[in-house]
Amino acid sequence: MFSSIDFNKFWQLFVYDPNDHLYFGSSFFLFLIFGLLIIYRLAAKKKNIKIYSLIFFSLFFYYKNSGYLFLLLFFSTFINFYFGRFIYDAKKPGLKRFLFILVIAINLGLLVYFKYTNFFLQILNELHAGNFQPLDILLPVGISFYTFKAMSYVIDIYIGTIEKPTKSLRDFSLYMFFFANILAGPIDRAAAFLPQVQEGPKVSKEDIGRAIFLIMCGLFKKNVIADYIGLNFVDRVFQVPLRFTGVENLLASYAYALQIYCDFSGYTDMALGIALLFGYKLMDNFNIPFIATSVADYWRRWHISLSTWLLDYLFKPLQMKFRSWRVWGSAAAIFLTFLGVGFWHGANWTFIVFGLLQSTYLAVSILTLKFRKAIYDKLHLTGTKFLKVFQIIITFHLLLIGAVIFRADSLKTAMNVFHQIFTYFHGVVFFQWVTGYTPVFVMILIGYVMHFIPKSFDNRIQRTITAMPVYVQALLLALMIIVVVQVESAQLQPVIYFNF
Repeated sequence: MFSSIDFNKFWQLFVYDPNDHLYFGSSFFLFLIFGLLIIYRLAAKKKNIKIYSLIFFSLFFYYKNSGYLFLLLFFSTFINFYFGRFIYDAKKPGLKRFLFILVIAINLGLLVYFKYTNFFLQILNELHAGNFQPLDILLPVGISFYTFKAMSYVIDIYIGTIEKPTKSLRDFSLYMFFFANILAGPIDRAAAFLPQVQEGPKVSKEDIGRAIFLIMCGLFKKNVIADYIGLNFVDRVFQVPLRFTGVENLLASYAYALQIYCDFSGYTDMALGIALLFGYKLMDNFNIPFIATSVADYWRRWHISLSTWLLDYLFKPLQMKFRSWRVWGSAAAIFLTFLGVGFWHGANWTFIVFGLLQSTYLAVSILTLKFRKAIYDKLHLTGTKFLKVFQIIITFHLLLIGAVIFRADSLKTAMNVFHQIFTYFHGVVFFQWVTGYTPVFVMILIGYVMHFIPKSFDNRIQRTITAMPVYVQALLLALMIIVVVQVESAQLQPVIYFNF
């Protein structure tokens, strides 16, 4: 029976291949997770075995997605663990401050080197300050996410949010390595995660029901909706916008807004669900962002773990520094914070302009708040449904401008999209598009309908799934996997945020 098995190919599954990553939803990943859950079940009362099995699997998972760069994750873990203790133990304020600045500089230095070195060299070349050749630097997958996790730990120790650093390198390693959120978040806080490790993983019947629901939603959003509309429509338009009419460019913009939401929130749903199966609760990362009534409200609903990280560790300190400037100080703090959002996303002018655009929206919103409120009051619109719907529509389209810039591979491509929309619209093409792209049109409709479904409806479905026997839950999940396999028109696509 075993003579027909090619063991060389089997062992190759466990070796890093830059063209074969280990993604949520892949058959090999599901096979490994099933095995890990069996180990968890067999070691039901053995906390150490559970923790070390998660650490070992998490390291393997990261190795399969980044190769030898997993050593950088080791380095980041050890540096921040020990610096956290050094900062806590330092008696002199000057020494404590020096150690804090040093570890922050190390973290940011690594991030800048791997993400921005070639970008800065490109800028120098464009300024004719030299003729620098790009360096052969591989971007470690998830470096922005795990660096921010590490930094939040040492910052919380420095400012006293965490009363004492953990004494367990094992526990801190699980926090840093945990496979569910190592590649694309959520950017969990040590203050929330480490107590769960210390207490030991706990899985309730409700947790299993919610986990199954989240994994099913995540698989459908990411692998069915996002991948399908991306491969079959969005990518084609953004590759050469000038080949398409303005209405097609506009539809591709609407489609991309949905694609990146379903892609990222779908991955997050799977991350939260998988974490729950192993007894760990990660923070929610999305809260119906397209019903936001302002750009500020949107950032309270989108990528919540990043938004709250920047709020706590960048905006608030800047706001305190500029407090003497009053409203202008708040505007300056928010401007600098969201400029940081652009840089965080990557080394490309499109991301920098995206960050500047968000900064401008938010700064203008702060500076015009009293003026807008006076107009709403005078027109008797304050608190009305009409105003809320109007604000949602305006906010969505302001953000759509940013989405186009974010998606484009260059500022020129983004300008071409806007050029087609405003100068070559040809609205009659819409009906031809619906006929020619009917499956894409249906997927877009389904995606937006799913997004706007009230949370109360989601909660009812979760309660229904929780009440089902385990074998029925497993059957539902298996059926969703079959649906994903049937719909996929190509191999699994990486999550968009893996690039950041």
